[in-house]
Amino acid sequence: MRILVIGGGAREHALCRSLSLDPEVTALHCAPGNAGIAEVATLHAVDALDGAAVSVLAETPQVKADLVVIGPEAPLVAGVADAVRARGIAVFGPSAEAARLEGSKAFAKDVMAAAGVPTARSHVCTTPEETDGALEAFGPPYVVKDDGLAAGKGVVVTGDVEEARAHARACGRVVVEEFLDGPEVSLFAVTDGESVVPLQPAQDFKRAYDGDEGPNTGGMGAYSPLPWADPGLVREIEQSVLQPTVDEMRRRGTPFSGLLYAGLALTSRGLRVIEFNARFGDPETQAVLARLRTPLAGLLYAAATGRLAEFPPLRWSDEAAVTVVVAARDYPAAPRTGDVVEGLEEVAERDAPGAYVLHAGTKRDAGNRVVSAGGRVLSVTATGDGLREARERAYAAVGRIGLDGSHHRSDIAAKAAE
Repeated sequence: MRILVIGGGAREHALCRSLSLDPEVTALHCAPGNAGIAEVATLHAVDALDGAAVSVLAETPQVKADLVVIGPEAPLVAGVADAVRARGIAVFGPSAEAARLEGSKAFAKDVMAAAGVPTARSHVCTTPEETDGALEAFGPPYVVKDDGLAAGKGVVVTGDVEEARAHARACGRVVVEEFLDGPEVSLFAVTDGESVVPLQPAQDFKRAYDGDEGPNTGGMGAYSPLPWADPGLVREIEQSVLQPTVDEMRRRGTPFSGLLYAGLALTSRGLRVIEFNARFGDPETQAVLARLRTPLAGLLYAAATGRLAEFPPLRWSDEAAVTVVVAARDYPAAPRTGDVVEGLEEVAERDAPGAYVLHAGTKRDAGNRVVSAGGRVLSVTATGDGLREARERAYAAVGRIGLDGSHHRSDIAAKAAE
C-alpha cells in the first residue's frame, strides 16, 4: 500500500512512525511534514488547505497514493477529503460537511441533542448581551468556547467574568456552557460511517504549567491507559456517545467517516461530552499509537473503504505510554522559533526503543540543523511496564534535549502513576 499523510505536526509524525512499521506499507509520503517525519517518509511541499493541490500530489507518479490520511482539522473543514475522494482515491478523514462536528461547536451541540448524547447545557451567543445573560445563568467557573476552529486554544475556563467576556468579544460567535466537574477522558474511534471501532482511552493535559496552572494550550502531554477508569468505560462511551453520533450523522445524509474524537468529562452526574474533534488528537495520538499492535494501515484503509465491520478486533500492548511535550520559549502566547534543538541523537542512542522523540514544530535550517518552527516543538514518548516506568523513561529522554528557553510540564501522569 502506498500512503500519503497530510500534515506536519507530532500527530502526523506518530501516524507516519506507525505506518512505517507496517509491513503492508510499501511507500510512505508526507506533505508538508517536518524534520523528524523526513526520517521515515518522503516529504513534499503542498498547501494542505488546497484540495486540488493535494489531489494532484496524490496522483503524481512518485506518490500514486492508494490511501490519503489527513491529519489536521483545518484541511478537513476546508473540504480536502472531498476533493481527493472525487478523484477516486481512498481517504481517511471526513467530508467538509461531516467535519462540522469540530468546525462548529453549535453544530455539534445540535447533533448531540438530536442523537440523545449527554453533554453540557449551553447557549450560543453572538452579542455581548447574550453572552452576559449566559454567563449569569451558569455562574462560575465560566466556560466560553469559540464556535469555530481554534487549534485547541479557543476555550477559556475562568472564575473571572471579565476574562470570560473579553474572550467572547475576541471570538464573536461563542458557545457558553455550564462547567463540567470530574476527570476528563479522550477517546478516539475509527469509523466508516456505520461501524465504530474505539481505540484505547487517554488523558491529556491542556494547561501550560504544572498543577494545571496557566493558559490553555494545544496540549502539554498525555498518557494511556487510565488505571483509574472503570473497565466498562469504553463500552459505555461507544454505546451512549460514539455510535449514536455516527448514526445521527448518517441519518442527516452526511455520514462521518474517519476519526471521531470524543473529549469527555466523568462528572458527578454521569458521562458528558465536552467536545468532538474530526481527527486524531494531539498529544493523545502519540501515547495511544505507542500501544497499538494492530498494523495501522489496514485499519485506516478499512474505514476509508467502508469495510470496517470485517476488520478483526484490535490488538494492544499491555505496556503504558506517556508523552511529554517540549514547548518553545513563551508558548502559548508568542512562541519563539529558530532555536537549535540539541540532544536528539543522544536520545536515539541511549533511550530507544523505550523512549523516542516525535517532532512537532521543527525544520532544518541552512546548516542542516534541526531548529524550532512552532510552539510545541517535540513530543517525547515512552513506554514501560506501567505508568511509573513510562514516566521515568520519558522524563529521562526529555532531560537530554536542549532547546533554549523551552519549557515542559513535570507532572504528566504523575497522579495516575502513584
